[in-house]
Amino acid sequence: MARLATLLLNIAGTTCALPRAEIREILPLPRLHAPPAAGGPLAGFLNLAGEPVPVIDLAVLFDLRPAAADDDPYRHLLLARQGGLALLVDRALDLVSIADGDIRPIASSRSLNGCVVGEFPRGDGLVHLLSLDRILTLEERVRLDALTRQAKVRLAGFEHGGARAG
Repeated sequence: MARLATLLLNIAGTTCALPRAEIREILPLPRLHAPPAAGGPLAGFLNLAGEPVPVIDLAVLFDLRPAAADDDPYRHLLLARQGGLALLVDRALDLVSIADGDIRPIASSRSLNGCVVGEFPRGDGLVHLLSLDRILTLEERVRLDALTRQAKVRLAGFEHGGARAG
């Protein structure tokens, strides 16, 4: 029987999972650049080798906690497989392998943008299996792309030679 490697996550006390293949890297929470236009679920931008990577706080996005309500410095960032997005979670808990037969599909109409694609039993409860590609709506992605372009221009102004003598 086929198995799916999943990363278990704690998001404001709710256990969720993402397929391991969708995550490139797990990072400790670094200092983020939060421009004035940031807010809501956009926690800020991670400067990754000169490229701004937007960081989405999943607890805020899923309305499990208000923005800036958790200042825990030990939270984790999950860098998406393609590197253009990072997700802020309370903890990356464990890497587990789930038998395909244990995953119950969920109708896309049961979650916003169909981001919960399945669930599986773990302990006394069920774990929601998320789809990285469906966490943000198209409109959210368009707005996030615009903010990321602005952050890139701003970062470029601080590169060597970007400052102008007065």
